Amino acid sequence: FTPYSQTVPTTRSSVNTRTAAFVGIFAGMLGGLFGVGGGIIIVPALISVAKMDRRLASGTSLAATLPIATAGLITYQSKGNVDWAIALLIAIGSISGAIAGTHLLRVIPKNVLTIVFVITVVVTAIRLGFAIEANGREDLTFGLAVLLVLIGFLTGTLAGLLGIGGGIIMVPAMVVILGMVPVVAKGTSVAVIVPTSIMGTIRNRKFANVDLRVAAVVGCFGAASAVAGGLIADGMSDRVSNVMFAVLLSTVAVTQLLTLRTPKPSTASSAG
Repeated sequence: FTPYSQTVPTTRSSVNTRTAAFVGIFAGMLGGLFGVGGGIIIVPALISVAKMDRRLASGTSLAATLPIATAGLITYQSKGNVDWAIALLIAIGSISGAIAGTHLLRVIPKNVLTIVFVITVVVTAIRLGFAIEANGREDLTFGLAVLLVLIGFLTGTLAGLLGIGGGIIMVPAMVVILGMVPVVAKGTSVAVIVPTSIMGTIRNRKFANVDLRVAAVVGCFGAASAVAGGLIADGMSDRVSNVMFAVLLSTVAVTQLLTLRTPKPSTASSAG
């Protein structure tokens, strides 16, 4: 078995800056509009629009979430909507999970990666159909602390494997398990994504599974457009927003499944 890092001698893809900027604007706008991280949009966009290899797209997406999450963290923290104690516990698990996820990214077949990504997208779409209400912040016990670390590990593993931030797991978990107010759960989730993205990107760079140039462009444009998306979201009801996002995710799932039936050229576009 030849490790994937030996088959890709460079981490610089053929994606031009204009295309990367378009992906960033699109993902950031949708992320701000629907209140999610851009990874679940960035990965399929890099694959479909930029014609990037799936492994490279996952690693590049995870790196791109760093500036987007950082911009979001500044906004949430300025309004006091980050629970740093909870963020620390989840981050302990997510950083370890990111290491595991980036390792799995090297060895799991691309078709399996596609299927796992589609399942994650579908579960997210289904979850949007159920309202989650907070009953007030629960006192933190040892058992809850351990559970949060485990949730962090799962989140980090998916982040490293699929290139998504993990907010789709962390936010509902914090609301349901801790009774946390949704806006604080989102702010805390963003705080966890920052170190998770850093660790995952360090690992992916070692294994040549990230294009830092594309990630920087996507991330910076995404961070800027996320602000615009957030402003638009202020005028939308949660119900309309959830339905629109569920439709978008369903479309993403279908298009990703279709890639399983589309023959790929033997030489990946990311080979530079």
